[in-house]
Amino acid sequence: MNSTRVVRIYYVLPCCLLLLNLCVEIVDYKAKAFGDPLLRTAAIMGMVLFGGSLVAFLVSPALEAIIRLLHAHSRRSAGAMGELLFLAGLGLFIFWLYYRVYNLGPQSILPAEWRNPIVR
Repeated sequence: MNSTRVVRIYYVLPCCLLLLNLCVEIVDYKAKAFGDPLLRTAAIMGMVLFGGSLVAFLVSPALEAIIRLLHAHSRRSAGAMGELLFLAGLGLFIFWLYYRVYNLGPQSILPAEWRNPIVR
């Protein structure tokens, strides 16, 4: 098995699944804005389908392309250090997103315009 395929299977795919889980957390947060249970359920299903498609068809191929580009470039110029730094940075970025979502709430990673209104 070549190293690009190993990275894809054992690193990119789990990172994409973690990003998908973050999408589900945001969907759960946004769905709380709907009062009607049927509308909330339909919104959750629609947003999860959209988020899953976004991760599967856009994020995952983009990450793979970036890793493939870095892999080729780093092999030519500086060995494996460039690829290793990118993968470490990706892991740290996902860790930072998870830290914010689970300790500060999903609204902490959303732009201010996307946050749910405060209900008193």
